[in-house]
Amino acid sequence: MQKLNIGVAITAVLLIAAVAPPTAGAATNGSSSSGCGIAATPGTTTLSLGIGGHARTVRVHVPTGYTGDRTVPLVLNLHGSGSTAAGQEAFTGMDATADADGFVVAYPQALIPEGTGFDWNVPGQPLVGGRRVPKDAANDVAFVEQLVPALQQRYCIDPSQVGVTGFSGGARLSSQLGCDAAGVFDAVAPVSGLRYPSPCPSKQAVPVLSLHGTADPVDPYNGNGQRYWTYSVPVAAKRWAAHDGCSGPAAKTQPAPGVTLTTYAGCSSGSSVQLYTIAGAGHEWPGGPRLRKRLTRVLGPQSNAVGADDTIWSFFAAHGL
Repeated sequence: MQKLNIGVAITAVLLIAAVAPPTAGAATNGSSSSGCGIAATPGTTTLSLGIGGHARTVRVHVPTGYTGDRTVPLVLNLHGSGSTAAGQEAFTGMDATADADGFVVAYPQALIPEGTGFDWNVPGQPLVGGRRVPKDAANDVAFVEQLVPALQQRYCIDPSQVGVTGFSGGARLSSQLGCDAAGVFDAVAPVSGLRYPSPCPSKQAVPVLSLHGTADPVDPYNGNGQRYWTYSVPVAAKRWAAHDGCSGPAAKTQPAPGVTLTTYAGCSSGSSVQLYTIAGAGHEWPGGPRLRKRLTRVLGPQSNAVGADDTIWSFFAAHGL
């Protein structure tokens, strides 16, 4: 089987992806934030923050029209294994959606070296290829959780409107955050990497959205992948539905050709669980910037049948953001 150099493939997107954000105004909300009143120029800035005894890199995109005098939502977007914060920003193209809908999007960076990028420390799980997590690895659940108030010190962010998404290894970490930091995040949206952590200490219902291709060669849709990837994506969604106390049967619709949306409704506290299954799509960010063939040969085919950025934001907006 061909060795999948995922990090190199995704980081290479930096060389080919360009996002041209539209102009739009900032969102408003009544909650307060200590970062309100502090000037911030719209666009992307790279921050180095001391969190948990480590210097952490975060790219923060402030939306067009941001004034700093009205609170806006925050979305954290976690990169895949072997990638970087800058790589995730280019790979997803989420800055354009942030500009159009008026939210701050932050791209944190992991610390465990992997090729030209970095891996996340997902609790209890090995790294890509079965490597062990270094004993001195930073606690990334704590880092991402603590990053939220750190950003609220700098930007006018509504602390009650925070969501987290991620790709691949970042999707697995965002799944973990749904269990370990449910009080921080209003909703989670893992892309190409939905898991249901076990144990899941939180009993709080968390809205969960996921998108996954049926031709994913890295994290196979039907499971039976690497040591961290045993059960299927539909099983993960079903387990989240049970966690959220969803009482109704799963409803299946087709929002677009080749796309099946499985929705679990009747969930506790107004939450829901949604899974977009994309026929023939590989290990990708659906609707993201186009990749060269040398990359899709590794990650599998891309699909524009559904756009992950707009779909995620619509889900977040419907659940508190």
